[in-house]
Amino acid sequence: MTTSEWGFDTLQVHAGAAPDPANGARATPIFATTSYVFDSVDQAAASFRLDDLEQHAYSRLSNPTSVVAEQRIAALEHGSAAVAVSSGQAATTLALLNLLRSGDHVVASDRVYGGTVLLLRERFAELGIDTTFVSDVNDPAEWRRATRPNTRAFFAESIGNPTGVVLDIETVAQVAHEHARVPLIVDNTLATPYLVRPLDHGADIVVHSTTKFLSGHGTAIGGVVVDGASFDFGAEPRRWPGFHTADPSHGEVGYWERFAKLGLAYALRLRTTVLRGYGPAPSPFNSFLLLQGLETLSLRVRQHVANAQAVAEFLDRHPQVTQVHYPGLDTSPHAALARRYLPRGAGAVVSFELAAGLARGRRFVEAVRLFSHLANIGDVRSLIIHPASTVSANLTEEQLRAGGIGPGLIRLSVGIEDVDDLLADLERGFEAVTTHVS
Repeated sequence: MTTSEWGFDTLQVHAGAAPDPANGARATPIFATTSYVFDSVDQAAASFRLDDLEQHAYSRLSNPTSVVAEQRIAALEHGSAAVAVSSGQAATTLALLNLLRSGDHVVASDRVYGGTVLLLRERFAELGIDTTFVSDVNDPAEWRRATRPNTRAFFAESIGNPTGVVLDIETVAQVAHEHARVPLIVDNTLATPYLVRPLDHGADIVVHSTTKFLSGHGTAIGGVVVDGASFDFGAEPRRWPGFHTADPSHGEVGYWERFAKLGLAYALRLRTTVLRGYGPAPSPFNSFLLLQGLETLSLRVRQHVANAQAVAEFLDRHPQVTQVHYPGLDTSPHAALARRYLPRGAGAVVSFELAAGLARGRRFVEAVRLFSHLANIGDVRSLIIHPASTVSANLTEEQLRAGGIGPGLIRLSVGIEDVDDLLADLERGFEAVTTHVS
């Protein structure tokens, strides 16, 4: 059997890996080295010219441990290639900067992680890159209206963080390709490729914070960019000068001419220009930890989504809750899209609004004991946070409202513990709100 014939559970264990040829070690080793010895001057030159794509030169560009993680995630996402970086935020940043120059424009969903909003609204603005946010992410007319002649990318999340908006990937991809003539980049962190593969539905590039569900253990920060090699950067060369201008250090012709037929033009340019220039390379130790998580991804996600569904249904029935944001509920406005794109489950992030409001919402967070109060998602442990005062605190009231983040919103990342214990812990929080004790 070939890798393309393997099922998901087999890919997550074996893709990209082989016994170490030097000593037969079955687990992928940690290659803790900055650089690599060349056999000859000619081999060194070929490596830097990209004539030799197998030889490692320097760990800011590539590392054998990280390459296994890249190849495994690319296989799980049905991508052509992947590039690992040091964080999810770095993945989003580099995925876009591989396409953008000063004066360009991005259209993005406003139902995304608060850090992504700040990246696009503030940091990219400093570089001369403008962003228009769309509020109704599945309205194709809104994406069309936001498009400008200088638009170079669409960006959205497969499941929005923290309000669970499910992206109609095929519809938005169609607008991106036929109207804007740009690639669609999808952050698939909350769903993971086990629940949905955006590339299969028309997206062109996928990013992940591997810190979250792909690793699952809350010990290593990382990110990855996956290219589907589906977008034709050769159709309008003037719109994509970065792919058609020769880089003197890497050959006499552009990336598209050299590597498009291999499905590597976008990924190789990202690795050898953007990653090389900005420098957010992953630690090989973190890539090793990521591999440990990937081996059990489907097993964990099955338990995550089963628990999340039970927690969402519990919250939906609770008299102290005014609204639950979880696309797995039949009452969710995103239920139909969840059934279409997420038949294995609607993810493990559940957010809800307390009728008691902000002050008692904070009391709720402080009262629970099994849910850990911290700023992360995707851990095997259940996690809780109040976004408006923490991870989204830098957003204005208008931006919070646009993102669906109310003052009493509480976000849960539901772990893999016994669900009865999780429900009992949430009930403890409700009791604290009722009795005014923490």
